[in-house]
Amino acid sequence: MADDEVIRVVVADDHPVVREGLRSFLSSRPGIDVVGEAGSADEAVEVVAALRPDVVLVDLMMPGGGIEAIGRIRDLGDGDGPVPRLLVLTSFVGDDQVLPALRAGASGYLLKDVDPSDLEAAVRTVHRGGSVLGPAVAPRVLDRATSARPAVDDRLAELTPREHDVLGLLGQGMSNRQIADALYVAEKTVKTHMSSILTKLRVHDRTQAALYAARHGVTAPES
Repeated sequence: MADDEVIRVVVADDHPVVREGLRSFLSSRPGIDVVGEAGSADEAVEVVAALRPDVVLVDLMMPGGGIEAIGRIRDLGDGDGPVPRLLVLTSFVGDDQVLPALRAGASGYLLKDVDPSDLEAAVRTVHRGGSVLGPAVAPRVLDRATSARPAVDDRLAELTPREHDVLGLLGQGMSNRQIADALYVAEKTVKTHMSSILTKLRVHDRTQAALYAARHGVTAPES
């Protein structure tokens, strides 16, 4: 992010006190500005469509459903600007919330007891295109993702051998920089492979690609 670039955030939560607290904290951090708020799924979609923020914090339990809001925001498309990154910030970590939220298009999932500094870091990470799972969330995601691997998916056959290697390393939780080091290639090359992988697997982001790798048993290349 350029030094003068500001991350524009919308907070979607049905509790005004929570919204005010998040606005106060995040807007106090350098390079972050809370530009809008919403108290329901319908309002969140309207506010995002009007303001086109960079990141949206979404509570799953607001009226209309947070998961529903995530899907509808993802469906806004790029007609009037890029689709924002979505970061779940909620009080619940049940199996019926975590994976559906990620599958709907969320790039991160945190609980509301997160340390403020970790929340700030998460906003910056998802804005850069990364993914974030809170410490209480990650083990649940991995357990569910690996418990019932489906049959071989035809989409895997579309990947080149190098893309398969990149996907396997992504499934191990590696960043683009770490993947580049492991494969002895430039980070720019990894980014190109990653873009192709997302297109071929028909997934939205790195989190969904990593889940796909885990569910389908895609392994990292031997060193």
